[in-house]
Order: sequence, then C-alpha cells, then structure tokens
Amino acid sequence: MNKNKKMPSILQMIKNFSRDLAIYIAKGSPNVTEEDYKERLETCEVCPSFNKHAMRCTTCGCLVEHKAKWKTTVCPEDKWKEQNDKE
Repeated sequence: MNKNKKMPSILQMIKNFSRDLAIYIAKGSPNVTEEDYKERLETCEVCPSFNKHAMRCTTCGCLVEHKAKWKTTVCPEDKWKEQNDKE
C-alpha cells in the first residue's frame, strides 16, 4: 500500500523474474486455481510492501498480477499459502 517504498534495482528485478520464470517453465507452466489467484491478489493488496500504483511488490519488484498466477512462485514476505504440486 506504500507508494513511496523504494523498489529493488532493475538488475535485481530482472534476476528475480528470470529465476521465477525458469522454474515456472521447467515445471510445465502450472497456474494456481482461480480461487487461489484471487486470494493471493487480495493478500497483496493489503500488504505494506504492495505498490498499488505500479501493481508491484516492493520487496521483490514483481508484477503481482502475473506472479500470483504462477503455482511455482512464493511471496517474498511468506504471506501466500503453500501450493501442493499434486492436483
């Protein structure tokens, strides 16, 4: 919710995204359920590390609307429920 909290550097955001994307692709691009996606977004929207204007997490720099869909990603603040690989 804090628009003034500084984002990670561009280089750090690229590293974070590249790591998450590589894992996502290697695991077959699995997505969370629509219910889990909505829950993740709601969790982010009330988090002090969420920059609503940029729709980014100020801890990792991710675009929340995308990262929240990927089953292989985790919240850097450990606020999302754990995803089971079996479904």
